[in-house]
Amino acid sequence: MNGVLPLLFLLLPVAAFSGWVLGRRRSERTSGARVNELSTSYFRGLNYLLNEQQDKAIEVFLKLAEINRDTVETHLALGNLFRRRGEVDRAIRVHQNLIARQNLSDEEKTVALLELGEDYMRAGLLDRAETLFSDLVAMDALAPSALQHLIGIYQHERDWHKAIEHARRLEQATGEPQATTIAQFHCELAEQARGQGDREGARAHVADAFAVQGDCVRACMILGHLNSADNELDAAIEAFERVAELDPDYLPEILSPLLDCYARAQHMQRAEEFLLRMTERHRGVTPVLALARLYASTRGEAKAVEFLTLSLRQRPSLRALMALVDMNLRTVQGEVRENFLTLRDLTAQLVEGKALYRCNRCGFGAKAHHWQCPSCKTWGSVRPVHGAASE
Repeated sequence: MNGVLPLLFLLLPVAAFSGWVLGRRRSERTSGARVNELSTSYFRGLNYLLNEQQDKAIEVFLKLAEINRDTVETHLALGNLFRRRGEVDRAIRVHQNLIARQNLSDEEKTVALLELGEDYMRAGLLDRAETLFSDLVAMDALAPSALQHLIGIYQHERDWHKAIEHARRLEQATGEPQATTIAQFHCELAEQARGQGDREGARAHVADAFAVQGDCVRACMILGHLNSADNELDAAIEAFERVAELDPDYLPEILSPLLDCYARAQHMQRAEEFLLRMTERHRGVTPVLALARLYASTRGEAKAVEFLTLSLRQRPSLRALMALVDMNLRTVQGEVRENFLTLRDLTAQLVEGKALYRCNRCGFGAKAHHWQCPSCKTWGSVRPVHGAASE
């Protein structure tokens, strides 16, 4: 029944509209038999939907669309329905036939072209979709929708320059700020340049990202990596610390390179002060574990065990429990050690396979961080999962 409801809600407006059209034409027909036949067919199609006989329902609505060739909404709804069902070839044919009509208004043709472009995207024919949406933008017809689709295509193709250009055009067309998205595109360019060893180019793209969004967390993160690679340790530390100050949720992403910078610059007191601040600001266990490791190396195992034990009482965490068990394993022998090993294995099983990150828009779960959700394609929506079995 779950699959039926979306189809039913999609086609109910079609039925209502067609019923209105048929009713309006009642006076124009010499016989009411044809009207009754069409009305009966619509209700038969809806009955098929309610009984989960979707194929039969579609055949009924297809025949009605052929009979009522001037009913544009029927064809648009059918094409959309085919695309939702994955029958993209049929959706393309429906929309192409609709566009070929001579009696369409400009508005109707524009909507049909937009639907056809979405068909092409679903079919993977991105070059055709790009051409069609570009033509719609040039005609200034449904420009915001066409621009959004073009941006999606350029993101898929990783053509970040075109994505930036069209995001700016979308901002002008709608008045809705696109700074966050545009900054992400500049960061993608910075990452590309950094991956190619072009640190100067990467810095230029980071500057572009900051020009668009002054508090861009990702740009700060990239800058930290660039400064670290250039051995500008104080600047790297400032950039990484700013990431954590702007958004503590990104602390797990920058803590390892930040601690490396502290060590290379011999700023371990500053490292301890930073981690203490983060244990208060960050809800997760990452700074707790890092501070315990720091205590173990600077103040001894006993201090680290004491700190972890207190932290576990205040903030239950399976990862912290595993770290505490590991510390105790170094000091116990015999049956006690075997019991600790069993406890560690059981705890590891509870943690294993858990999603460490989740998209706060679509719910996509992942073990690693993504700047763009692989599922819904939203930027900056993938965040750490907070809980006893995760962060």
